[in-house]
Amino acid sequence: MMLMLGRYRFSLDTAAYEGKSRETRYRWGEQARLVEQPALQFIGPGEDKLDLDGVIYPHYRGGLGQLESLRREAGRGEPLLLVEGTGKVLGRWVIDVVRENQHTFAKDGTPSAIRFSLTLRKHQAGRNARVNDWYPFRETGQ
Repeated sequence: MMLMLGRYRFSLDTAAYEGKSRETRYRWGEQARLVEQPALQFIGPGEDKLDLDGVIYPHYRGGLGQLESLRREAGRGEPLLLVEGTGKVLGRWVIDVVRENQHTFAKDGTPSAIRFSLTLRKHQAGRNARVNDWYPFRETGQ
């Protein structure tokens, strides 16, 4: 397993991603000052996004329903636990976008390759959330 998002497992037998990029933003407030550059003040963390890009070969392994499984996970409307294959827990994330691009079709219209990309955003429960609501497993993945 390369990565697990909720109940969905990314692996060589399913949707194997070829690229993974993460963008973490930080928020800085700006205060105008006379005759000087604006002062900046750190006001907290910003958005955390993760993009996955990959390809599915439905006739090789996993079948045609893999992206539909991901769409079902997204449609549950719940933050999903994200765990790396190493066991590192990355917290709760939501599926923001599922993109699909089908290539090379058989006579019946079945694609032989499906390129996909996902955009995930980290879910922030707020300061009043209990830690166990966020991390039901220890950092070791247990």
